[in-house]
Amino acid sequence: MKHVTQPPRAWAVATLVTAFLVDQLSKWMILEFVMRPPRIIEILPVLNLTLGFNEGTSFGMFSGLLSGRPMLAAALTGALTLVFAFTALRSRTVPEAIAFALIAGGAIGNVLDRIRQGAVTDFLDLHWQGWHWPTFNLADVTITLGASLLVAGWLRQAGLREKSHG
Repeated sequence: MKHVTQPPRAWAVATLVTAFLVDQLSKWMILEFVMRPPRIIEILPVLNLTLGFNEGTSFGMFSGLLSGRPMLAAALTGALTLVFAFTALRSRTVPEAIAFALIAGGAIGNVLDRIRQGAVTDFLDLHWQGWHWPTFNLADVTITLGASLLVAGWLRQAGLREKSHG
């Protein structure tokens, strides 16, 4: 019997939808149940749940520039998100399709937040000895994971090319 695999496009769609839904479900649970009332909840010695709203780009960068302009932030992020989504759908390999779809799925979740409430809901507070990474969410996790997979794939390809030529 022949083994049938799903084409990269099917993986891209499934990954994008899953990343988006996990992000939105986690934000809904945080807003409606976990952070009522808002407080700091220690999960691990280096991880807290802390409710925050980000008007900037990833990890709060450019918040001053985009503060009070959620639709501009949504439009800029949305345009870039479309590029990642179309790239995921056009990818020729499953790992590349998944990587681009993770980025697009997370970004769509953050764009929806900006449109719906003017800022992105963040709640993961990573810290160490008084130093805190900017609060983030599961969309940021999927975006970072997708970008890491892309870089790892590109480095692997570069290593294979170098090995075959050297």
